[in-house]
Amino acid sequence: MPTRYAKNGTLPILIAIALGMILGLVYPNLAIDMKVLSDTFIRVVGGLMPFLLFVLVSTGVAGIKREPHHRHVVRRIIVYFQLMSCAALMLGMATGWVFNLEHGVLSTPPVPSESFLHELSLLSASSTLYRVFTQSLVLQVMFAAVVCGLLLGRGSALGNRCLGWLETGVQGLFYLLRIVLRFAPLAAFGAMAFVVGKYGVSSVLPLLKFVVVIYLVSALFVVLVFATLTRLVGVKLSRLIVYLKEELLLVTFTGSSVAALPGCVNKLEALGCDRQLMRLVLTTGYTFNLAGTNLYLTTAIMFLAHMAGVEIAVPELLAVLVICMVTSLGSTSVAGSALFTLIATLNILQLVPLEGVGLLLGVERLMKCRSLTNVLGNCVACLAICGWQRSIDREALHAQLTHRPL
Repeated sequence: MPTRYAKNGTLPILIAIALGMILGLVYPNLAIDMKVLSDTFIRVVGGLMPFLLFVLVSTGVAGIKREPHHRHVVRRIIVYFQLMSCAALMLGMATGWVFNLEHGVLSTPPVPSESFLHELSLLSASSTLYRVFTQSLVLQVMFAAVVCGLLLGRGSALGNRCLGWLETGVQGLFYLLRIVLRFAPLAAFGAMAFVVGKYGVSSVLPLLKFVVVIYLVSALFVVLVFATLTRLVGVKLSRLIVYLKEELLLVTFTGSSVAALPGCVNKLEALGCDRQLMRLVLTTGYTFNLAGTNLYLTTAIMFLAHMAGVEIAVPELLAVLVICMVTSLGSTSVAGSALFTLIATLNILQLVPLEGVGLLLGVERLMKCRSLTNVLGNCVACLAICGWQRSIDREALHAQLTHRPL
């Protein structure tokens, strides 16, 4: 039992949250000084983020470009992924706006001499994005990664060697991120101690509301979007969920979407999906089709804006949506990736203080719905795109799902 808990990051996080709250209540002045723990964690993650974005986006683009048998399908895959991303981001933004979770709990962000927030209200969305791009290292790195991926996708000998180096870099960065994530309990302790010490225990209540809202919006997206897509393919979503129950349970208990990948590949192939097309959609979807992550991203931004008492007008909402469309391309199914993407997005937007991200560390391990939505969304994408391309065996599909008991 102790070994099991040692491997599971939930218990250390919960202990850190409890200790942080106790310190904030008993010694509020000391607790405020603990903010340095969460600040340091965020700085380290922010330092790794440009490198992680570059290797993930460049290798992902190169992988899509290198598929000679499905190049005519790539456009459809990209359109599908972008439509799903846009729908998830918009629903998350609308949910955060409607629920209006809390106001004025966090301190407002520092206002520079020429306020970025003021300029967002005055300039058009295109001007805002141009300004953001020219001053954002993250977006510049992502643009370079796309160009690099297109070049590597040509398949030259030099490109193959460079792609191999980048794949090695991916593994190295994931190893570093796993080391960094071991310090997440310290960061959660510092963030919770600071918030409770400075604002009182009542500041924790909006955080619990945030968790409930994330689960509600994920369920809403599954019911409205995924159920509609599976119905168009000719199956019920409930039967697909039962069919994938082992993989979904694995994601629930491990917190890793990648853990379900082998099982999903085998089961989708058994459903009659074209093997090559299914593998292309499923593997690229683990980077470019993460509906759960996108729902979390905009909901969290709206939540942190409410916490800081920042009012976001329509031009700013448009800028947030477009920028999230770009930064979400750097997300992966690796645990903690959504938090890294949120940090990168907030660094670009400069709308809310980053100290709020440290607060979200306290509920990061509770975001199981995010991973489940990602995995289910990629399985639905395989069925939808294979059905769109008429590359699915209908007899196998109905044999596996139509007559399967619920």
